[in-house]
Amino acid sequence: MAVRCAGHSYQVYIKSGILDQLGAVMRDSLTAARALVITDRQVDALYGERCRQSLTDRGWTVQTAVIRPGESSKSLPTAARLYEAALDSGLDRFSPVVALGGGVVGDLAGFVAATYLRGVPLISVPTTLLAQVDSSVGGKVAVNHPRGKNLIGTFYQPHLVATDPEVLVTLSDRQRRAGLSEIIKCALIGDRHFFQWLEVHLDRILQFDLEAVTRAVAFSVRFKGQVVEQDERESSYRRILNFGHTLGHALEASTGYRYYLHGEAVLIGSVAAVELSRRLGLIDHNTARKVIKLISRVGLCPPPPGLTGSQVWDRLKYDKKRCQDQPVFVLLPAIGSAVINTAADQELVKGLIREYLEGKGPFEGKPGKAR
Repeated sequence: MAVRCAGHSYQVYIKSGILDQLGAVMRDSLTAARALVITDRQVDALYGERCRQSLTDRGWTVQTAVIRPGESSKSLPTAARLYEAALDSGLDRFSPVVALGGGVVGDLAGFVAATYLRGVPLISVPTTLLAQVDSSVGGKVAVNHPRGKNLIGTFYQPHLVATDPEVLVTLSDRQRRAGLSEIIKCALIGDRHFFQWLEVHLDRILQFDLEAVTRAVAFSVRFKGQVVEQDERESSYRRILNFGHTLGHALEASTGYRYYLHGEAVLIGSVAAVELSRRLGLIDHNTARKVIKLISRVGLCPPPPGLTGSQVWDRLKYDKKRCQDQPVFVLLPAIGSAVINTAADQELVKGLIREYLEGKGPFEGKPGKAR
C-alpha cells in the first residue's frame, strides 16, 4: 500500500517472506552501491544474515552496525557512533540506511538517516509487532533525552517499508502483547468495526495465527497511513495517534526506559485515557468498561517497586505534546473517534496515576505477568 505525503510517497510492503526479497525490492528504486544495516544484537542473531544475504545477492556492498537492545540505546551518543559507522562504510547521499529491528532501532536509524549528510534514503524493516503497526510508518524519528522520550528528533519519511509478518514468530509473549497496544489504539480511535473484530479474534493474534496477525497489521498500517497523509507533521489531526501515550511516555521516562516496554506503557496509558474520558463525561460507563475489558485481556504491567506518583507527574511536565505547560490527553468520546483535551483537571490525572500505582479503580485486578 502507498503512503502519500507532501512531496514524497512511499510503499509499505506487507508480505510473508519479503525479508528474503529485500535486496531486489530496494534495487528497483535505488542505484547506490553501498548500504548500512543498523540493527541490535538480538535481531542480528535472528535475521541479520538473511538480510545481508538478500542485499549482497543483488549487488549491494553491505556493512552492519549493531547496537545494544533496549530504549537506553536511543541516545545521542549511540547516534554519534552510528555516524562513524556510516563514514567508515563510505556511505554517500544516495546510500540507504536499513533499519532492521523494532521501534528503538527504527527511531534511532531513522534519526541517523535524516541527519547524516542532511538526509539519506531510509529503508524500514520492522521486526516487532509494535514497529510493524506503528513506528515504521509516519516518519517520526528521534532519540531520547534524560528528561523525556523522543525530545530530540524530526519528521523523515522512509524510502520504503518492508514488513514481513513471519518474523514475528520469534517474538516473546511479552513483546507480542506489547505490540497489541498500537493495534487496539487504531481500533479505538479509528474504526468501531475493527474493534468488534478484535474482540472476537484477539486470542488468535496472541497465539500468533498468521492470518489474523497479518490482517491486524494491514488495518493498522492503512489507518495510520491515512492519518499521516492528512497531517504529516502533527499540526492537528495526527495528534489523535498519541492516544495512551501521554501517561505512557511519563511511565517510561520515570523508570529510566528500563522497566516498561513501550507498548506496555501505552496499554496503561490507554486505560487511564478511557477512564479519564468516562470521568469527564465524554464516554458512557458501559462503553468504557467494554474497552478496558479488551485491554485487560492483553494484561497490564504492574508498577515497579518504589515508583511514586510525583515521579510520574514530574515527567508529564516534560512531555513534548504539552500545551501551555499542561499535559495534553487524547480522549475517547466513542469507539472509533477521538478528541484532544488540554484542560484535564490535574487532581483527576494525579488520582489516576495513584490508582495505577495502588492497583485500584480501572486497574484493579488486571495485572499482566509479573516482571
